[in-house]
Amino acid sequence: MRHSLFVLLCILALLGGCQTTQVRHLASDAALIKPGQTTVKEMQKYLGEPNGRREVSPGVSEYVYYEDRPGMFGDMPVLGSMTGPTGYEMIVVTVGNDVVTNCEFRTYSQSDRKWMEDFTWDQELQ
Repeated sequence: MRHSLFVLLCILALLGGCQTTQVRHLASDAALIKPGQTTVKEMQKYLGEPNGRREVSPGVSEYVYYEDRPGMFGDMPVLGSMTGPTGYEMIVVTVGNDVVTNCEFRTYSQSDRKWMEDFTWDQELQ
């Protein structure tokens, strides 16, 4: 019984290396964008289609690229679907006149909001 359980755990651990979906690395992709030089066509060639787009002002747009960061077992075929993401990564690209004017990489984790759990909200402002 112990031997078969050990073999099963080893197989599951080895299957963790089997990746079938394409992986985006937003941090390294953001480094390809050069504000003031990169055009919108080049940006879309490097990053692909954005997850969101909005008009900030006439002639100025923001493009958002978003990717969940998987948890410890997030890449495993069976266990990955049972675990949720531990956070997410985001690139916000500001474009004016078809040229990138600003590119920001942001990363968020679930632990970013832990401070709210022990903060005393009933303190009076001085």
